[in-house]
Amino acid sequence: MGRAEARRAAKQSSRRRPHKPRPGGKTGKGGIRRFFTWRKLLGTFFGFCLLCIGGAIGLYLWVDEPSTGNIAARMQSNVYKWSDGSVLTRTGEINREIVDLSRIPKGVQQTFIAAENKSFYKDSGVDVKGIARGVLNTLTGKGKQGGSTITQQYVKNYYLNQDQTATRKLKELVISLKVDRRMEKKDILAGYINTNYYGRGAYGIQAAAQAYYGVDTAKLTVEQGAYLAALLQAPNQYDWALATPTGKRLVTERWNYVLANMVEMGELDEPTRAGMKFPVPIKPKPAPGMEGQKGYLVQAADEELKRQGISEDQIKAGGWTITLTVDKKKQAKLEKAVDQELESKLDRESRKVDAGVQAGATSVDPKTGHIVAMYGGQGLKQHWSNNAIRTDYQPGSTFKPIVLASALENDSRTQDGRPITPKTIYDGTSRRPVEGSDTFFNPQNQDDRSYGKRVTVQKATNSSLNSVYAQMLVDVGPGTVKKTALEMGMTDRPGWPEQPAMALGSMSATTVEMAGVYATLDHHGRRITPTIVKSAEHKDREYHPVDPIGTQVLSRQTADTVTKVLTGVVRNGSARVVSSSAYEAAAKTGTTESNKAAWFTGYTPELVTVVAMFGEKPDGTGQTTLTGTAGAGRAGGSSFPAEIWRAYTLSVLGGTSTDSFDLEADMGRSEVKEEADPTRKPSPSPSRSEKKDPSPSPSPSRSEKKDPSPSPSPSRTRKTDPSPSPSRTKKPPKTSPTPPDPTLDPTLRAPQP
Repeated sequence: MGRAEARRAAKQSSRRRPHKPRPGGKTGKGGIRRFFTWRKLLGTFFGFCLLCIGGAIGLYLWVDEPSTGNIAARMQSNVYKWSDGSVLTRTGEINREIVDLSRIPKGVQQTFIAAENKSFYKDSGVDVKGIARGVLNTLTGKGKQGGSTITQQYVKNYYLNQDQTATRKLKELVISLKVDRRMEKKDILAGYINTNYYGRGAYGIQAAAQAYYGVDTAKLTVEQGAYLAALLQAPNQYDWALATPTGKRLVTERWNYVLANMVEMGELDEPTRAGMKFPVPIKPKPAPGMEGQKGYLVQAADEELKRQGISEDQIKAGGWTITLTVDKKKQAKLEKAVDQELESKLDRESRKVDAGVQAGATSVDPKTGHIVAMYGGQGLKQHWSNNAIRTDYQPGSTFKPIVLASALENDSRTQDGRPITPKTIYDGTSRRPVEGSDTFFNPQNQDDRSYGKRVTVQKATNSSLNSVYAQMLVDVGPGTVKKTALEMGMTDRPGWPEQPAMALGSMSATTVEMAGVYATLDHHGRRITPTIVKSAEHKDREYHPVDPIGTQVLSRQTADTVTKVLTGVVRNGSARVVSSSAYEAAAKTGTTESNKAAWFTGYTPELVTVVAMFGEKPDGTGQTTLTGTAGAGRAGGSSFPAEIWRAYTLSVLGGTSTDSFDLEADMGRSEVKEEADPTRKPSPSPSRSEKKDPSPSPSPSRSEKKDPSPSPSPSRTRKTDPSPSPSRTKKPPKTSPTPPDPTLDPTLRAPQP
C-alpha cells in the first residue's frame, strides 16, 4: 500500500471513530443552542409572516366599506342656555357646500397634495413608509404623527371618527385600501377637500373660501389655497384672527413648507414662488345666533369644556345641552355699562386711537366661583377673539397685591430684618435701585414722582409705588412670589421673568384669571377658579364640571389683611373714583408700560369684577397705546375701566347698602412716623359721578369695631424669632458703574397705577 492510500485509509478510519464523550456525558451540541438553529429561526420567521398575512387577509375580508358617510348623521346642534335655563343660542348647523373638483383651480388642488401627501397619485391609499416614519417619530418623542395619506384622512372624515384608538386606525387602513381600489384619485381628492373642517364653522373648501377670503372656490389663488391647506393641521390655532404670535409663526412656516413642496413637485417654478406673499385672511363673520356677546360666551364655554377633556371634535359633533353660569340680567347690565362708559365716547371711524380700543371684563360671584357676566368685545363681526380670555397683555400693577399677599403669607422681612406688614416703612424714592438683587433695577414711579424715604406699605399700595413694590418682591423672593401667584390662580406662561420687574405685572394674564385671584382674597384665602359651565349633558358622553371652590391657599389673616389694604386704595388711593356709600369695596388699578393696557380689579363681599382695556392695532397685528382714547389723555386703570366697574356694580347691587367685609386683618405695628409726601398736591375735586354720590368712607366691619388693634388670628402663626435671617441682613445696593438708561430700556419705564 502506498503512502497516499495509507493517508486516505487513516482519514476514513477517523471519520468512523465515535466522538469521545464530553465532560458531563454530552456528546452533541450542548445547551440551548440546539433549539435555535438557523433552520428553526427561519421557519419561525416565515411562520410569523404567514400568520400576519393571514391576519391581514382576514381583517380585509372582515372590515366592510360603509355604504354611506356619517358626517351628516353625527352632526347635531349644540344648545347653550343661560343660568336660569332659558335658551341663549343654538349652534351646529353644517356650513358646507360640496363643489366639484373642476371648480377648484388646479394650483389650489396641488397645495393640498403638497401639504399632506406628495405621493398621492402613486400610492395605493396607504403609505407604509409614512406609517413607519410616524410610528418612529411618536416612539422617539417627536410628536404623534400618523403618516396618514389623503385617502386615509378622507376615510376618517367621511366614514369614521376622530378617536385615537388602534381599532379605528386598523379600520381606516383597510377601508382606505378598498376606497382606493374603487374610487378615482380625483374623486378621493375632491371628497377630502370637501369634508375637512377649516375653522370658523366652515366645512369644505367652498365654505372656507368664503369664511377666510370672501370669494368662491374658483377665484382662490395658489397663495390662498396654500394657507387653507396649511390651516387643516390646526384650524383654531392657525386662524390668523385667533392666533397668538406663536400660532402666526407656525402657520407661516407651514405655508412656506407647502409652497416649497410644490416647487419640489414641479407644480410651481422658483421665480413665481419668490414673488408670492402671505395672504392675510379677512376678519371672521359670526354665524347666525352668535351676534353680540353670545359668540364670546360660547367661545368661553367651549374652551372650558376642552380644558376638562372634551375634544374639539366632540364639541363640533353636537348633541350637547350646555347650561352656563351667566346671569341674563347681570350680563345685560355689564354690556350697558361698557356701552355707556366707553363705547358711547369713542369715535372709531374718525379717531385713530379709538379704532384700536378693545375692552374685556369678567364678573364672578366669590361665594360660588360662577362667572355671572362676561364682556368679550364689540361682537364677533368686529373682533373675533374674546377679550375676556385673551392672554397677550400684562396685568400691570394689579399684580402688586399678590406680592403683598406672598410677603404676609411667608413672614417675609425687609433687607434689614423688619417684618413686612401694611405699616412697614419703605423708601418711596423714584428710580431707587433695588437692594439684594443680582439684577439691576431702578423703576420710576408714575410721573417719576418721589414720595420720600419713609412711606408705609399702605401708602405705597394706595399710590401704586413701583419703587416700593420692586424692593418688596426682592425681599420676599421672585420665586416665592411666583409660587403664590400660581397658587392663587394665575397661569405660568412663557415670558414670566423671575426678576424685580415681575412686581410691576410683567407677565401675561386674562381677566378670568385675575378675577379668580381677587375672588380668592374675597373668599378669605380659599382658591376660586372661575367657571362658566354650570352643566353639560350629552346622551353618549359624560361631563363632570370642576368645582370652582378649591383649597385654602392663603391663611384667612393674609387674605383679609390684603383686602383691608385694598379698601384703603378705594378710600384714599388710585381707586377713589369708585368710592360709594352704596357698597364697601376693595380694588386695585393697573396700567402697563406705554399705556398699552389698563385694568381695574375690584370687589365687594358679593361680587368680583375685573375690567380691562387693551390697545390693539386695527388690523390685529400688534399692540398700541391707549393714550388719547376718546380724545383724552392717558387712559389708565382709574379712568374708563373704573367707571365701567362702578356703573355695573351700582346697577347689580341696586344702589342700596350691602354687606361689609368680615375681616380678620393684622395691619401690623407702626415703626416710625411716616414722612410727609414732599410733592403731595391738594386732593382733586370730586368727579361728576362723585358729586352725585357724596359717599363717606365705608365703616369698619363688625370684627374691626370689636378689635381696633387685633392680634394675630389663631389661623395664622407668626414666627417668634425677631432676629433677621442671615439672607435678610442689610446689604449695600447693587449698582452698576453704568446703570441702564431708562429712556432706552422700556423695561425700566414705569407702568402706571
